[in-house]
Amino acid sequence: MAPEQSDLLTDTTFATLGVAEPLLRALDARKFHVPTPIQADSIPPLLAGRDLLGIAQTGSGKTAAFSLPLLQHLAAQHVRPAPFAPRALILAPTRELALQIDETVRFLSVHLRLRTAVIIGGASRFKQVETMRRGADIVIGTPGRVCDLMQTRELNLAGVRHFVLDEADRMLDLGFIKDIRRIVSALPMPRQNCLFSATMPAEVATLAQGLLHSPVRVEIARKEETAPKIEQFVHHVPQAAKTGLLLSLLDDADLSRVIVFTRTKHGANKLATVLEQKGIQVNAIHGNKSQPQREKALREFRTGRARVLVATDIAARGIDVTGISHVVNFDLPAEPESYVHRIGRTARAGAAGVAIAFCDPTERGTLRQIERMAKAPITVVGDAPPPEARSAPAKPKRPGQGQRKRFSPRSRNGGDRGSLRTAA
Repeated sequence: MAPEQSDLLTDTTFATLGVAEPLLRALDARKFHVPTPIQADSIPPLLAGRDLLGIAQTGSGKTAAFSLPLLQHLAAQHVRPAPFAPRALILAPTRELALQIDETVRFLSVHLRLRTAVIIGGASRFKQVETMRRGADIVIGTPGRVCDLMQTRELNLAGVRHFVLDEADRMLDLGFIKDIRRIVSALPMPRQNCLFSATMPAEVATLAQGLLHSPVRVEIARKEETAPKIEQFVHHVPQAAKTGLLLSLLDDADLSRVIVFTRTKHGANKLATVLEQKGIQVNAIHGNKSQPQREKALREFRTGRARVLVATDIAARGIDVTGISHVVNFDLPAEPESYVHRIGRTARAGAAGVAIAFCDPTERGTLRQIERMAKAPITVVGDAPPPEARSAPAKPKRPGQGQRKRFSPRSRNGGDRGSLRTAA
């Protein structure tokens, strides 16, 4: 939750935004006094009951931006939650993000008598139903499981007065549009709506137009260029040689906490198995893993029991782990924006980090797109293969052969913790 850049702070305070005293006490306990721009611009209109369209990148602090007004509204109503009938619904695209939102909501509401329920796939359905039976003011869920409980009448949305749709662009990328429309059709009127998205493609604009009523638009300028504290390197290497190259890089102890991104779930499992056989402490995380498996993998990665986490884009969305020294793009992503999201896992909390990409000859077009978006070339380690030799296999040099490039961050110092930010 710590800020990555000091220019993300504002010169106002949560108190001047109108945040209530119990919430201020919760913020003060975590040393959060200065709102980020998305929080400063969103909290007042949301407290006033307006609908809101928020456009901001991951890590801007938007979870607190919608959670603080939501909690203040619910606390002021002094209504006891009814079984299976929440008063607020927050939709997130992934299980990890839903759990992180719940964590933020819980610590913000520590001085309020409000109950939350997390409704996500991969976790015990029975426990979720029992939580709903006892009554929850706020449901935080993923679209699939929310629709599931709606169908069995174990979730009744007739009493929802506050609706938040988080990461709308990722929702559409994951194919949740039908579930979202089904959920929205079950919501009553009037209600307050809030939609957040990192980007605003035509599909998201259409969704927002149908959902929001005279919304306040809050847009925080995107920084398309990648963070200056991330050193970026690329190896031009055939696909078949990537595993050997990764193993040779991991001989360097400076790669102390590493996320490795693969394109597919099968690829993540296969690579994790090879690394484990070589004695490397590793876990894999992807869409086929159950929620307990995901939580165990993240816990071991955070605590250092696992040195390497192999992940796919979807599974990694919303993961916020500090102290990641390196990000390795074992496979380049199909979308250049995903590259920026991936390497942003390192260089957090004021630290520096290193991003290493493996580029197969078939991925060179994708690499050029990434460099155009980042507005800077990525440093090539070793010689790039000539065009006429792109299909020829090449054995990667092990560290120590030729000129050695150590992939170690320049600095790992901690940063200012004076503002509230989340991985959302």
